[in-house]
Amino acid sequence: MRRNAMAALLGAALAMPLQAADFSPYVDAAGRISLPSDVRARLVHLGSWAVVDADSPARGFHDVYTERASVEHYRKTGAFPDGATLVKEIRVLNTGPMTTGNPVHWGSDPAVWFVMIKDAKGRFPGHPLWADGWGWALYKADDPAKNVATSYAKDCQSCHVPAAATDRVFVHGYPTLTAP
Repeated sequence: MRRNAMAALLGAALAMPLQAADFSPYVDAAGRISLPSDVRARLVHLGSWAVVDADSPARGFHDVYTERASVEHYRKTGAFPDGATLVKEIRVLNTGPMTTGNPVHWGSDPAVWFVMIKDAKGRFPGHPLWADGWGWALYKADDPAKNVATSYAKDCQSCHVPAAATDRVFVHGYPTLTAP
């Protein structure tokens, strides 16, 4: 009798639909994305961008990170795996003279973080922050617990249209994705 109860329980568990947390620890069942903690220490650095135009709303030093397993999968397949996390940390851009050149640009304090979670299965149809195979989020340094993005179409899509051919990711700036 006990064996039958265990088998029934296991069968019921296997029949349950997968929740968001089953593919990403940063997504809850309602599709809300949280900012991973300690990004620089826990994730792998993919590459950096510097936007130096003083008039650009994207001005800053952009560092991009993902999980080691996502890098390994990308190197083997040329695609990000379901559940991959991409975090872009934009830091305040500083400029000044140094012995290595003039001017030199570097990033200091974080200003914002963009988070993308790969969703190859379309888990959140109709959710305004899930589209084009990804979940999208934006956090500001003054409140890193609050996603201020309201809609992929309004807040994220226009910047990622040029990277449509590479799954909305500017992979050419990420040397870590190619094996040395």
